[in-house]
Amino acid sequence: MLKLNLDTDKINRCHELAQSITSKVNQELVPYGTVAIERTVTRFMGVDGVDEEGVPLPNVFVNELANRGKVNDGAALYLANACVELGMTPQQICEMVAAKSLDITNLPWHGADVVRAKARELCKESLALVKANTKKRESMLEDMPVTETPWLYVICATGNALEDAVQAKMAAAQGADVIAVIRSTGQSLLDYVPHGITTEGFGGTYATRENFKLMRAALDEESEKLGRYVRLVNYCSGLCMPEIAFMGAVERLDMMLNDAMYGILFRDINMERTLVDQNFSRMINAYAGIIINTGEDNYLTTADAFDAGPSVLASQFMNYHFARNAGLNDGLIGLGHAFEIDPFIQDSISYELSMALMVRQIFPDCPIKYMPPTVHKKGDIFFSHVLDSSFNLVSNLTGQTIHLVGMLTEAIHTPLIQDRYISISSACYMRNAAKNLGQNLEITSDGLVQKRAASILDETCDFLEHVDEKGLFAAIGEGAFAGVKRYRTGGRGREGVFMKSFSYFNPVEEALLEELF
Repeated sequence: MLKLNLDTDKINRCHELAQSITSKVNQELVPYGTVAIERTVTRFMGVDGVDEEGVPLPNVFVNELANRGKVNDGAALYLANACVELGMTPQQICEMVAAKSLDITNLPWHGADVVRAKARELCKESLALVKANTKKRESMLEDMPVTETPWLYVICATGNALEDAVQAKMAAAQGADVIAVIRSTGQSLLDYVPHGITTEGFGGTYATRENFKLMRAALDEESEKLGRYVRLVNYCSGLCMPEIAFMGAVERLDMMLNDAMYGILFRDINMERTLVDQNFSRMINAYAGIIINTGEDNYLTTADAFDAGPSVLASQFMNYHFARNAGLNDGLIGLGHAFEIDPFIQDSISYELSMALMVRQIFPDCPIKYMPPTVHKKGDIFFSHVLDSSFNLVSNLTGQTIHLVGMLTEAIHTPLIQDRYISISSACYMRNAAKNLGQNLEITSDGLVQKRAASILDETCDFLEHVDEKGLFAAIGEGAFAGVKRYRTGGRGREGVFMKSFSYFNPVEEALLEELF
C-alpha cells in the first residue's frame, strides 16, 4: 500500500488527547442511567411484544417505574423481585403491569442477594443466544469466506421489509458483500422500538426485531447459494440505541451504524442521553462481535471537506477511544470516512487521497468504512459515474475495508436495479484493475499529498488540545464539530436521563464488563 511519512510522536499525542477527552466524559457520566438502557435490560430478561394500544412492553414497564420514581434503582431489581415473589416470567409480569393489575413497586422485597441472583439468571438465555450467534458467524465465514476487499456495501431500504429481502438477495447476487437496511426517516427520534414486520416506511425501513430476523434469513439463504457470507447492517443510533444493539445482537447482524456524536450533532439528541446510551450499546456490540460504523461522513456532508479535515480526523480519534473504552477491539471499530472533496478544486483527488490514506494508516487494524461522493453530484449522468470511479480508485489505492458503492440514483435508498448493477460492476472492475497498484507507487516527500497529510495532522493535534482543555461538552457548544452548536442541558430525550441510586443494579452491564475487561 502507499505510505505517508507521518510524525509518530504527533499521532501518539493525538491518541493521548483523545483518550483524555473520552475518559473524562465517561467518568463524568458514570452516575447517569437512561430509560433506553433499562428497556434494553428488560429485553435481555425476556420481555417482548406490545400492549393493547401497541406500546412496547419494555416501555410500559420502565415508564411505570419512572412514574413511581423508582427507575433510578434499575428495572432489573423490580422485575426479578416480582418473578421471585409471584413465580412468573418477566413477560407475564410486564403483561400484568400493562393491564394495570400489578403495582410492581409494592411487592414484598426478597433481599438484594436473592433478587440480583434471579436477575442474572433471567439474562442468561439472551446472553447465551448472542454468544451462539458470534460462533455461528465465525463458522459461516470459515465455510463461506469473503476473500476480496474492499467489501462492497449497498443500501436496500424500500420501506417494506418483505421487499427489502428480495432486493437484498438481488444486490448480493449482483456482487454486494454488505447489505444495509437504513431506518425510516425520523426513527432515531422515536423513544420506542416498533414491533413486528413492517411494510411502510419513508426513506428507509423500520428497525424491528422481526425485520432483522427476516433479513438475516434471506441473506443466509443467499450466502449459501453464492458461497460467500453476506453481511447485514442496520442503524444503532438515536433514542433507542441500546435496544437496537440488543436486537442486532440476538438476530445476528454483522455491522451497526453506531457513532458517539451523530445523535447530538445531527438529530439534536441530548448529550448525556446519547453518550450514556452509546457506551452501553457499544458494549453490546463488542460482546456480539458486531462491527460498528462511525459517522464522520455526516461531518463531511455538512461542512466543507477541505476545511473540515482536522475536525473529522479528531472525531475519528475520539470515536476510536470511545469504542476502545467500551470494550471493542480494533477489528470491530469501523471508523467513517467519505469522498466528499469538492471535485472542482484543482488536485481534488490528490487532497482526498492524502486524507483517505492518512486515516487508513493511522488506524491500520480498523475496518474503515469509506463513503462515496454525494454532496457535489448534480443531474449529469456522465459526471456522476466519473466521480464514483475516482472514488473507487482512491478506495483501492488506500486499502479501504468497507466500500459503500456510489450510484447514480444514490438518493433513492433502493436504487434502480440497472444503476445498482452498473455501479457494482464498476466497483468490481476497479477492485481488480487497481488491486496491486498502490504497491508500485510511492508518495514523494515534498509533494502535495505528503504536505497535506502533515498539515492536517498538525491541525488535528491542535484541535484536540483545544477540546481537551475546554472539555467535549463545551467544545460542542461552541460549534467545534461541523459548525453545529449543541448544549448539555438541551436536546431531545433529556427527560429520559436519571441519576442512579446507591442500590442501582444492571445484570447485563455486569456480564458484559466481566467478559470484555
